[in-house]
Parts: sequence; C-alpha cells; structure tokens
Amino acid sequence: MLRALDIRDILIIDRLELNFQPGLNVLTGETGAGKSILLDSLGFVLGWRGRADLVRQGAEQGEVLAEFDLTPDHPARAVLQEAGLPSDDTLILRRVNTAEGRKTAWVNDRRCSGEVLRALSECLVELHGQHDDRGLLNPRGHRDLLDAFGELEAPREVVRSAWRARAAAHKALAEAEAALEKVRGEEEFLRHAVAELDALAPQAGEEADLDARRRLMQQAERIREDIARASSTISDGAENATGEALRWLEGVADRAEGQLDAPIAALGRALAELDEASSGVTRCLEALSFNPLELEEAEERLFAIRAQARKHDVAPDDLAEFAERLRAQLAVLDQGDADLADLKKATQEADDAYEKSASALSKARAEAAKALDLAVMAELAPLKMERAVFATQIDTADPGESGTDTVTFTVATNPGAPAGPLGKIASGGELSRFLLALKVCLTEGQAGLTMIFDEIDRGVGGATADAVGRRLAQLAEEGQVLVVTHSPQVAARGAHHWRVEKRVEGEATLSTVTPLKSDARVDEIGRMLSGDKITPEARAAAEALMAG
Repeated sequence: MLRALDIRDILIIDRLELNFQPGLNVLTGETGAGKSILLDSLGFVLGWRGRADLVRQGAEQGEVLAEFDLTPDHPARAVLQEAGLPSDDTLILRRVNTAEGRKTAWVNDRRCSGEVLRALSECLVELHGQHDDRGLLNPRGHRDLLDAFGELEAPREVVRSAWRARAAAHKALAEAEAALEKVRGEEEFLRHAVAELDALAPQAGEEADLDARRRLMQQAERIREDIARASSTISDGAENATGEALRWLEGVADRAEGQLDAPIAALGRALAELDEASSGVTRCLEALSFNPLELEEAEERLFAIRAQARKHDVAPDDLAEFAERLRAQLAVLDQGDADLADLKKATQEADDAYEKSASALSKARAEAAKALDLAVMAELAPLKMERAVFATQIDTADPGESGTDTVTFTVATNPGAPAGPLGKIASGGELSRFLLALKVCLTEGQAGLTMIFDEIDRGVGGATADAVGRRLAQLAEEGQVLVVTHSPQVAARGAHHWRVEKRVEGEATLSTVTPLKSDARVDEIGRMLSGDKITPEARAAAEALMAG
C-alpha cells in the first residue's frame, strides 16, 4: 500500500508531501491543475518510461520519494531478494532527475537500476486509464491476464518446460542430421583414406627411425670398402709384421743383457692394441653389412609415410592419431542411422509431450475464460451495462512457450450487436465501465496492490457515474484505490479527498494539493456540481451525494 509521496521540483510542483490511507482516495481539481503531474511523478519513481522534461524550470534537479507498506508475504519482497536489496516492512523508493537528464534511483537507501524499479512497480501499483495501453487495451497482454485470473502458472510452466525440451530435441536431431550428411558427403574419401592408412599402419616416431636407418645404409655403401681394406692391412700387415719382429727380439733377448726388455714389452702392448682395433673394425664391418633390398624397403616405407603426411597435411608422427579420427568419423557414419532413429523417437516424444501439455493448458484457459466472462458480466450489471456482452475469445496460434492460444477480450455493447476488440467497439463511457469491471475481476485477491484509476469515469455521469463510484468504493474496501476524477458522484464516495490547485507566485506557476475535510469536501463536490460559484443548492446536493 502506498503510504506517502514526496515530490520536489517536478514540473510545476516545488514541494509536495502527500500521505495516503487505505480505502478510496480521490483527487479532484480543475483541468490543468496538475493531477496528471502527480501520476507522472509516481510513475517516475516507479521507473516507468514517461516524459523526459520533469525537472521544474530553474531547479538543478527533481526528486520523488514514495513510501510503501509491505506485508510479510508481499511479492515485492521476492523482487528485493533477487536484486540483493534490503527488505523491511517499509519500502522507500527514491529517484532523482537532474536538469541534464541524468537519472539515479535508490531502494531503501541502496542504489538500483530502473529495471529493478519497474519490477517492483509490477507488484506495487496498477495504473489504469482510458488511454492506458500497458494492459487491458493491449490484446498482446490478454493471454497473460487470463492466465493470472485462472491461476494457470503451474500448467503454463509445464508447457514452458515441454517447449524447451521440444526445442532441444529438434535441435539435437537437426545437428545430428547435418553432421551425418556432412560425413556421408565424405564417405568415399574416408573409406579410401582409412584403408590406405590401415595398410600403412604408421607409428609415432617411425619416420625419424626410418630416416636414420636409410642414411646409415646409404653411407655404408660408400665407406665399407675402405674399412675392409683397413681391416685387411691390420690383420695381414701390421699385426703379422709386429708379431714376427717380437719373435725375433725374444730369440736374442737373453744375450742382450736386458737391453731388449723394454722394446719387447712395448711390442706386446702394440699387438694387444692391434688385436682390439682389428676386432672393432670387424664389428663395424658386420654392422654395415645389410641386404640391399633392406635399403629399398626402408626408402619405400619412408616415402610412403611422408606422402601420406603431405596428402593429409599432418606431421608424419601424427598420422596414427589422424587415422584414428577418420575411423571415428566412419563409426559415426556406420552408427548414424541407429542414432538418428533414437533422436527421431525422442523428438516425437517431445512433440507429443508438448502437444499434451499445451492441450491441457488450452482446456484450462477455456474454463478460466468462462469464469472470467461470468465475473465481468456480473460486474457490468451494477455499472448500468446489463445489456452489454463481454466474451473472452480464444483462437489457435503458432506453438510457443506459452502454448497454442491467442486471447482477445471482446465486447458487444448491445445484444445482437457485433462483438469486437475492447478498445475499438466501446465508446468512451462504455469503455470506462468495461475496464473497471475487468480491473475488479483481474485484481481480485492481489494483496498489497495499490490500484490507481486515472479519470476512469470520463464520459459517464448521473446514475452511471454514481454506480462507478460505488463500485470503486467497494473495491477499495479490500485495499487501496486512488482515483483522479472530475465526477462529483465518484468524489462523493471517497474515504479521503485531496484538491489539486494551481497558483501563481510572481512569474512562477505552482501546483498544490490540499487534503479536504468535512465542509471543505462539501464545497469541492459542490464546485464540481455547479462550477465556480457554489450555491446552497449545490452544497445541499453535495451533502446528499456524500450521504447516499
């Protein structure tokens, strides 16, 4: 419930403090006195998009503060929690607009965005007038309004979940079909490439090993002849000559008085070294011995590996891994039909689940529409429209996350007259009463909601205006209603009354709002009945209206 509205330097308001009460609150005044400015100010602090030039001329900034009472289970608390803002029994919204157009907002003294303000406004205030296209006159919102009336959030959530599951199933199937189609386009290449790679069976590191063996075998052909000659020279030449010299010296050593001992020892060591050298050279010759076909085979395999690497634009060491990837793609192809069958089955099941839930929601909407039609018709009778017909029209729409229905509120002002959209068929006075009846039905049970009617009684008078006032008063018994009105019959039903006036101070025009009590209320309603001059008859008529 709206408790207070504090406005500073907004349009023609310099400073204004209003304290509202439960029940029916009425604001009256001459045309142009500033009643709409109050609503503009409230809309500004609630984050609604409106006029940009709000700051009073000559002021640096304009500011609006609104105070609301919150019950423990008020839906605004959930919005505050989601936004990480403090929640208490009192909710204070404050918004500032500088002369340059910069806007800043606070919730309970914490900075917040306009988006948070608008989310809060959805569960704090319902504003409606004849030219309001935010809700009742906009067919795009009628389905949501019907669902809210019928308390269909649970089946609607089932449809929403089924729609998402359906979309996910169709996406998975489409992606699988596209992937399979792509693989099928490459099937011939894949099978040929895998066959070649399987026949080759390359291993990581094999290319480097083959290259080293090939170079060694190529070099062996060039150096083996020289090594063999060296081996022959060591074995047949140096080793034999050294052995022969050692035998000659050993034969005469005992007659040389020890002079040959050192040379004989040296020759012995030389023979041992020659023997080791001969063995090493022999081993080298054995290592360099190979089948001439082996070089050819190594070269053929090395060239084949390198050719495959160039063909597929991968490193030779990556050929084995590349072959595994190609095999995996072939496996997808071979498994594709079975997978597609499973995905098609899952998609059909998702379609069926969506259609089932959407059909159940459609049936629930049809029942809710019947209940809403009856409720609105019951409201129209006391508003002097007992011959009018209200009907909720449900048509088939393209499937979506909200089901397969479109909803339009239609009216026929007289029996037998063609029905049509609410905003196009009803005249000004009729439209006001249709909207009031709808508003009463659609907001029933919304605890803590402040309803604001901006000249909802425009175009009606006499007994009809009195009926509108009485219904507003009844509606206000369950909460808080604010009405901007020019109708004395409606004003007379108010539990709390404010008069909006303009005054001129120097060269400035300012708007003021004055709470009215007893005699002042009688005078204001008398003015609304008779004009500028309040006659005794007008005052008596005002008292009669208030008493009735």
